Amino acid sequence: MHIVKDKNFEKNLKNILRFIALDGKSKAKSFNNSLFEKIYNIPYMPYKYRKSFYYDSGDIRDLIYKGYTIPYFIDKDNNKIVLLDIFKWSYR
Repeated sequence: MHIVKDKNFEKNLKNILRFIALDGKSKAKSFNNSLFEKIYNIPYMPYKYRKSFYYDSGDIRDLIYKGYTIPYFIDKDNNKIVLLDIFKWSYR
């Protein structure tokens, strides 16, 4: 399975990284690297994380990372994982 980033995910991640970078660019880079270490492991066990709280589908799961929720869709038909969004719980 390969990983695909939705436009919402890309836009919101960019905003989050800009905010973290206010404390230092190295912190933003570290956050991004650690986040993607988790994300790149999803295809090995796609159902590892909880069924999404925000979507009514067993194929959409929520990866929680440092207070951020990353819902992703397991698209078995097209053999891919689609990262749908990233947000802090308080934003929803």
